[in-house]
Amino acid sequence: MTTVGLVGTGRMGSAIGHRLLAGGADLTVWNRTPEKTRPLADAGAAVAESIVDLATRDVVFVVVSGPDDLLAVLDRLLAGPERPRVVVDVSTVSEQASATARAVAARAGAGFVACPVSGNPDVVAAGDAVFVASAPEEQFAAVEPLLRTVVKAAVRVGDGEQSRLVKLCHNLYLGIMVQALAEVTALAEKSGADRAAFLEFLGRTVVGSDWVRRRAGALAAGDFTPTFTNTLLRKDLDLGLAAAREHEVPMPVAGLTHQVVQTAVGRGLGDLDLLALYRLQADASGLHT
Repeated sequence: MTTVGLVGTGRMGSAIGHRLLAGGADLTVWNRTPEKTRPLADAGAAVAESIVDLATRDVVFVVVSGPDDLLAVLDRLLAGPERPRVVVDVSTVSEQASATARAVAARAGAGFVACPVSGNPDVVAAGDAVFVASAPEEQFAAVEPLLRTVVKAAVRVGDGEQSRLVKLCHNLYLGIMVQALAEVTALAEKSGADRAAFLEFLGRTVVGSDWVRRRAGALAAGDFTPTFTNTLLRKDLDLGLAAAREHEVPMPVAGLTHQVVQTAVGRGLGDLDLLALYRLQADASGLHT
């Protein structure tokens, strides 16, 4: 059996860990705050005393929030005489940061699969998330069975860092979609239509989507409990627009959306769910939310 390590047991890491356990993985976990490993330990995972202990595992998943954390994890994980065969990094970072991490892993003799995920922790827990991966084919093949115990699909898009930009494109589209949803919902409501009824109608049409149908109840109720915050969305818009400049691709709609999200953060909505873009739109439209 392939032995598996997991670094990072926050909401996303815990969801991935529970899916790995449900798939029968021999899992050992580590987190900087040990108390956060307890739910996975209660579910059957072993808990490492040190991140270095995970270097003996065949495959190690890394679920951290940014490039500095990713590189710090790799420096510690790969510092000893042993190292995992493959590191699977689930973070959303830039192509440049990913290339640096891949080089660090290669110098230590470990494979590296850049593997960001589409789906919040609840979607991951339900088995409905999707991985987009990039790595040499043999490294992806070595971890694909594990990936498929976590998500409904794992798509390889290249040998290098292509998955990072693909995930950023996904989040650019998500931001544009949510802002568009906020605008049309505010217009329908301002005309006298019931918000919940409008969202039900939209979700049942050909322009509806699983995401709209999943989130319609929260938007109708004005529930902006965070699943993916405006601050995190702004970070990904920053990264995506920087990539667009590098590749000389005009992004007029994404650029405007970035400014709307920046306004939301500036008005104190940064720690709320990205659905709170509707609150900004409703306020501008003279609606009471």
